[in-house]
Formats: sequence, structure tokens, C-alpha cells
Amino acid sequence: METTDNNSQTYAWNDSLTGEFLWSNVNFGEAVTETMTPLTWSVIRFTLEDWTFLQGFPTVGNIGGLPYLNISIFATLFRLLGKSQSDLLKFMEATLYMRLPQEMQIPIIKLNAKMAISSLLSSASVQYRQRQGIRHLPDYLATNLEWFQQMRLRIQNETSKPALNKLWQNEIKSHIKDGVWSVLGVVTYSSEYTLSLWRTLVKLVGDEDASVLISNLSDESDLLPSLEPVMGIARVVGGEISRTAYLEQYGHRGPHEFELSVPRPIENPQWLDQELDNFRASPVDIPALMAKQQAAFESAWQRLRKNHSRQAEKFHQKIRESARRARLREHARSAYTRDRWLIRLFALRAANLTDIGDDVFFLHLEEVLSLLMGDECALKKISSRRAIYERYKTLPPYPSIIRGRFNPEKWAADPQRRCDVYDEKRTHDTKINLIHGAAGSAGQVEGKVRRLDHAAEGVMLQPGEILVTSLTDISWTPIFPRIAAVVTDIGAPLSHAAIVARELGIPAVVGCGNATMLLKTGDRVRVDGGRGTVEILAQ
Repeated sequence: METTDNNSQTYAWNDSLTGEFLWSNVNFGEAVTETMTPLTWSVIRFTLEDWTFLQGFPTVGNIGGLPYLNISIFATLFRLLGKSQSDLLKFMEATLYMRLPQEMQIPIIKLNAKMAISSLLSSASVQYRQRQGIRHLPDYLATNLEWFQQMRLRIQNETSKPALNKLWQNEIKSHIKDGVWSVLGVVTYSSEYTLSLWRTLVKLVGDEDASVLISNLSDESDLLPSLEPVMGIARVVGGEISRTAYLEQYGHRGPHEFELSVPRPIENPQWLDQELDNFRASPVDIPALMAKQQAAFESAWQRLRKNHSRQAEKFHQKIRESARRARLREHARSAYTRDRWLIRLFALRAANLTDIGDDVFFLHLEEVLSLLMGDECALKKISSRRAIYERYKTLPPYPSIIRGRFNPEKWAADPQRRCDVYDEKRTHDTKINLIHGAAGSAGQVEGKVRRLDHAAEGVMLQPGEILVTSLTDISWTPIFPRIAAVVTDIGAPLSHAAIVARELGIPAVVGCGNATMLLKTGDRVRVDGGRGTVEILAQ
């Protein structure tokens, strides 16, 4: 590896300069939507430090304040295992939520014999721990809330700095690590199964019906977790549950929920007031939308059963199993998001005991722990780190795929830049009339674009408009019932935008990469969610 200019002193971090690699943030894009504070980045490194496939090559890097997966690591492993480029592309779509441009080559990392053997052993270890994580998942989901409540109280009541450090080391640390392995395991467990089923269904019934048939993730006793917050808003408005009950159940989910410096909705009473006001101003019959989607599912299912009667029962079981795995994945993410909130509460308590306020978010995790033990050396780094962080925040969203060395500020200054793909050795045509993405949710709709950057801007949406944005997370869910279609730069068939759109019967094209660059509010487009295309009709 080449020497990096990563600087823990200033947070001028750029792992694209460490070598000739291919990077992607598609998998992380929905979880980390804006520039990370140094504390958030250090927690990601801590949680994924064992998720290592090639020794000496971190699987996740930091490029200008955002996390990126090193795809060259997976390409190198696949070559070691004698697998084809086609196998790798299928793996990336299933596990990394990524489709690679056809002309782009993936740099391979050169390994000697010793490194090759070590890497194969590391890969086997990761797979074993992910399988263990799946086995541990039922217990993790069953006990997570109670554990959180107990630990939250202990953090709040702790008055000793060394004792708070000890609480992390002895009780919080292992729980966080176990939760991460459950999430990593269930993501693979769900994604590989569902995408394999979807590919088979496409060959059998076509893109549109295949998309509909892998929808319908909720059942009578288990609503898809991504829909629970918006359904909860409707229940609060209808007087079915109290504000307090809503916040206790869903208050840990919201905008930028992986960023530790951002308060959770339960910490900000005004957040719920705003959501309730928005719902009252534009009430939507969510059960009716879901019923419409259910009817579309039943129609697609009847067509499959009529045309492929011998295989119908087998596919019925597979479709139900796919939905069960998807709900498990979403429940695991919700539980782990609560764990992330606990880390925030721990950091805030450490800040309170050491009198450093929000400066705590500009320390690394290990520095916070050292500070609790009396080592204040890291405090001198805060000012320069904050300055770099603020500079990163002024830059536009980086490309979701980066090949080679990438200078965020130089790229941002280029008026011809592309936000989907950056290749150090190639230029790309930006004059496009047909935008290609992944088929997120079936259906066709023609309408005007509403280009938004943040969920809070959803009040500007007009009836029948098509939402175009970089990505969506759970904070966008209340907006979905009011849109005609959704188009995102980042995402895949199992991303938030796709699964919520399918549940509500809204056409969606996800993972376009450059939609936000090519489209603006007022443009007229035709969205085809089954084919994964957005045709620009008028600008």
C-alpha cells in the first residue's frame, strides 16, 4: 500500500489516496447521509474492525468525511477463489447494493502467497461470524430494548469518569459488537435470498410482476419496520396512541440516525409536532395505499399461478420466506439504530463529566475513553478537526462509485462533474435523456419533478409530483404516501426507497447515480419502475 495522507490530527481523511482501488458508498449511503464527525467515523471503524477480508486493507475507508467500501478487496478475493466477473457483479448487487458501469475495470490488489492464504482464512472467519450473528439475532431482537433501557439509566446516573469508562469496556462494547454481527449476517441472509428469487421471477414473469411479487413484506402480525413510524403518526392523529407511546416506540428512528452528533426525534419534541402538523395538512389513507398494493400483488400472483401452476406452491413459499427475511433485516436495523443512540448518550455523558460540550464529537472513540481516564492530549486536535469537518460539509454529495485517487474539493469545483461515477482515468458524457437505475418498484407514471435534498423540505411537495433526491432513509417515510413516484441516486432493490415504495404501490427507480445532477424541480419525466428508467420529457 502507498503512504496515505490521512491525518487524525486534522481529520483531513482521504483513503482514495492509499492506492489504486475501486470504492463505493452505495451500501453506506442510506445510513450515513452527510459528512461524519470524527467520533462517528471512529465508531464505524470500531464496529467493523473485525470485518476484515484482506489483512492490512481496511474493508471500509473514509473519503472526505464519508464511508466507502473498498470493492477491490472483494474483486481480489473472488479472483483468489477462481470466481468470474459475473459472480462478482451478482455478489455486489446482492450484498453491496451496487451495479458497476460496464466499461469500468476493478483494480486487483497484488498479494503474495502468504497474504493470499491469510486473506482466505480471514474471509472464512468473517463468514462464520456472520452466520453466528444470524443465530444470535432472535435473542438480540428480544432483549435489545430492555438492555438499552437499563444501560441508558446507568449512563445517566454515572458520576464517575473512570466508572463510565469501565461501563463501556465491560458491558457496552461487547453488546455493540454482537449487534453489528447480527446486522451484517441478516443483511446477507436476506439480500442474497431475495435477489436470487427476484432474478428467477424476472425470467418467469417479467420485470414488473417480479417487482410486485417481492413486495408485500408486511403481514397481519408484523408490519414492515420502515412503515411503522408513519403509521404511528396516523395513529397519534387518530387518538389511538399517545405522543409518549409513539416516541418510546419510534423516537430512536429519524434523520441521520447513524450520525452521533444529531439528536434523535425523542430528544427534540418539536420534531413530532412538525410531523403531526404535516400529516394533518396533507392527510393520506395509508391503509388504502397498502390495500391497492395488495391487490396488485394478488393480480400478479394469480397470473403466475395460472401460467406456471406446477411451480406456484414452491414460489408461494419462497415469496413468504423472502418477506420474512426482509422483516428480520429491518427489525435488526431498528435495534442496531437504538444501539447507535446509546453510543450517542454515552458520548454526551462523557462530555458532561469532562465539561467539553459538543467538542466530544470531534474526538475519536478511543480518545473519549482516554479523556475519561484523565488524558487530555486529544483536546488540542479539536479545533483543526472541526474546521476540516465544516469544509467537507460545504461540498456536494460525492460520486457513489470512485475509481482511483479522488480530490473532493477539486471535483466539486468542476462544473462538468458527475455525481454518480468518478474515474481518475476516464471522462464521462453528461448529456443524457434517459436515466438508468435499478427497478425499485413497478409501475409507470408521468409527472413533474420535485427535487429535494432533505426530508424536512417535503412540505414543498405538490400532489402528483415525482420525488427526486440523492437517497432516502426512514425520516423520508412520511413523505412517501404523498408522491407519485420516487427516483434516487443511491439505492438498490432492497434499499429503503425501494421497499417502502413497493409496500405502498409507488413506482420507484433507485440507484441512478446522477438523477439529482440531471433533473431539477419542474422538469417533466416518465418513470418506469419496472424497467428502472427515467425518461426526460421536458426541461
